[in-house]
Amino acid sequence: MKLERPDSRGRFGEFGGRFAPETLMPALEELEHAFEAAWVDPGFRAELDRLLKDFVGRPTPIFEAERLSAQLGFRVLLKREDLAHTGAHKINNAIGQVLLARRMGKPRVIAETGAGQHGVATATAAALLGLECEVFMGEKDIERQSLNVYRMQMLGTRVIPVTSGAGTLKDAVNEAMRDWVGTVETTHYVIGSVVGPHPFPWMVREFQRVIGDESLEQLGEDLPDVVVACVGGGSNAIGIFYPFAGLGIDLVGVEAAGEGIETGRHGASLGEGSPGILHGTRTYLLQNADGQVQEAHSISAGLDYPGVGPEHAYFQDLGLARYVSITDDESLEGVSLLARTEGIIPALESAHAISWIAKAAGELQGKTVLVNLSGRGDKDVQQIAEARS
Repeated sequence: MKLERPDSRGRFGEFGGRFAPETLMPALEELEHAFEAAWVDPGFRAELDRLLKDFVGRPTPIFEAERLSAQLGFRVLLKREDLAHTGAHKINNAIGQVLLARRMGKPRVIAETGAGQHGVATATAAALLGLECEVFMGEKDIERQSLNVYRMQMLGTRVIPVTSGAGTLKDAVNEAMRDWVGTVETTHYVIGSVVGPHPFPWMVREFQRVIGDESLEQLGEDLPDVVVACVGGGSNAIGIFYPFAGLGIDLVGVEAAGEGIETGRHGASLGEGSPGILHGTRTYLLQNADGQVQEAHSISAGLDYPGVGPEHAYFQDLGLARYVSITDDESLEGVSLLARTEGIIPALESAHAISWIAKAAGELQGKTVLVNLSGRGDKDVQQIAEARS
């Protein structure tokens, strides 16, 4: 059974919790209380709803993908989060958390980013609401997502390169956590996915569930048989999965198989990982026999993460959702498929979901499939061109 909220220890079953430095515990408790109060405050909810409607552009449409449906032989619907302001679902959570930071009297926000979409979303929300913003980003991701780096800088945000480790999302989270330990009195850390210590996984899910709630309202009685979303940390997936969970609909999360599961260079934490502690939460992660976290790999910076949100771990173990994987090469085929049939260039992250429905076409015949198109692919065009050259 899905949980309305985690238990008193911040856990979804055996997953989640609050494994953080002692100096952060008061801030995490303050954040939990502040979110609980804000979430039942009609004034806060009205302000959030107004910004989601007038600034973000919600509700995002559900699009009948007729030519893609004709090619695959079953009905495909696309939830167009790529049409949200800043080009991805990340703005839903960023607006909510920056509003909360202002309510808490924090003048500064920080964030981590992989693909740059969360960084851009946080920079946008901070500019809108007048807060100082700094974003930590791995040097490898800065190189492959240079367009989003420039967008953040245009919005008045300082982008801080992270050179430790592999220079990807995991390392950016590490540096953001270190900064927060030393600045917690004046700073709120806007975590971009359903990861991290309690209350972040629950709070981010609540900000992102607008995707699924909105879809249910738009579809009425015309419910899909299958809902599909890509999974890195898992915020877009849990945002659409949670309202559909328990309705008898097949929920499918698509992880990054990278260069192939057999090569060891992938980001399939749920499929190939085991339970452990990462970034303050207990979840499935990629680790060796000694418990050392292993580097993930994906052509998609947003899926290049060795862990996953704890609620996804809970969903997998209870059978509320199933999780599959798609390789880098297959995701590139997903980009081409959607671009040529529907005139939409998806983000590399979202292309994993598109590629999976094409790969699984045999089992999907006669069904209606709703895909959460979590972001647009403008940011990835140069990388896609290089990958194909």
